[in-house]
Amino acid sequence: QVQLVESGGGLVQAGGSLRLSCAASGRTFSRYVTGWFRQAPEKEREFVAAISWIGAITRYADSVKGRFTISRDNAKNTVYLQMNSLKPEDTAVYYCNTATNTYFTSGPSLPWGQGTQVTVSS
Repeated sequence: QVQLVESGGGLVQAGGSLRLSCAASGRTFSRYVTGWFRQAPEKEREFVAAISWIGAITRYADSVKGRFTISRDNAKNTVYLQMNSLKPEDTAVYYCNTATNTYFTSGPSLPWGQGTQVTVSS
């Protein structure tokens, strides 16, 4: 069974940086759009960023534009989210998933993984 594994979260002060990683066991990422989502306490899961399968197209939520960068290394079957200038409102559990397009119009392709917790202190 395919499983998504997110890692790299942690506790960081406002203004700091973290890099999240997303890997899939049992699936090759290289031909799928991959995106990051996040869910803060008592809030719905929201879109953060997405990248096309060869990395030529990226899309970001307005709230993270200019601060977060999504990238991928298909040779390592891993997608990354570099998060800079972190703010307390970025605190959430971060998840990755795959889709057929960067707008996730058909929804995520796989069951959600466990996610990785990001906590930004003020």
